[in-house]
Amino acid sequence: MFQQTVTKYQKLSRSKIDLFVQCELCFYLDRVKSIPRPAGLPFTLNTAVDTVLKTEFDIYREKGARHPLMEKYAVDAVPAKHPKLDIWRQNFKGIKYDHDDSQLTITGAIDDLWINFNNEYIIVDYKSTSKGEQITKLDKAWHAGYKRQMEIYQWLFAKNGFKVSPTGYFVYCNAITSGKTFDNKLDFEVTLIPYEGDYSWVDSKLLEIRECLSGDKYPASHPDCDVCRYYESRYKDTPSQLNINF
Repeated sequence: MFQQTVTKYQKLSRSKIDLFVQCELCFYLDRVKSIPRPAGLPFTLNTAVDTVLKTEFDIYREKGARHPLMEKYAVDAVPAKHPKLDIWRQNFKGIKYDHDDSQLTITGAIDDLWINFNNEYIIVDYKSTSKGEQITKLDKAWHAGYKRQMEIYQWLFAKNGFKVSPTGYFVYCNAITSGKTFDNKLDFEVTLIPYEGDYSWVDSKLLEIRECLSGDKYPASHPDCDVCRYYESRYKDTPSQLNINF
């Protein structure tokens, strides 16, 4: 195998960092061999909820006032105004930072940005689902990815010189399915979940990613990676198909 090289300031999205954390082999196949994981179905309803929430919070942003959800949870902040906010919220644009040590440009698109009365920016992420229980904390296995997402956003803003609050918030919208009629609408129970982020892991993880991208051999698969387990089962009798030792 030939030696891989990393182009200076190769772009890497927040989601690709999370892919590396989940499984280094899947990341390597995606970024080096151009073999991405199978794409999932688009979450169009979730996207619709995000759009409506952004529109609603923008109303209070223009007023310079707290949203009722912020008042309910006693959050001393208002939706932030910034000339680059629309860019920061756009997929494939977002906020970016050139990380010299890894020679990677890290990007991430936030859902919302608030500012508290200490002039600290607060990273806010919208989540929507439909569960038969009240969602008040991040205690499920998949929530680890949500937490990393928040921390990478906090890291990006801090690296860009902004004063960032260690506390971020998840606006969690849970669709209620206990109603007797549909009436052409979905009702949601909306909760606000604070999260104290710690992004101290990000810099060292980027160095690991650089090493992976520059390596001359396949990294190990994560033992809990369902995608790798599928490939292992699918190609176990014909390993030359991918030439990977799982």
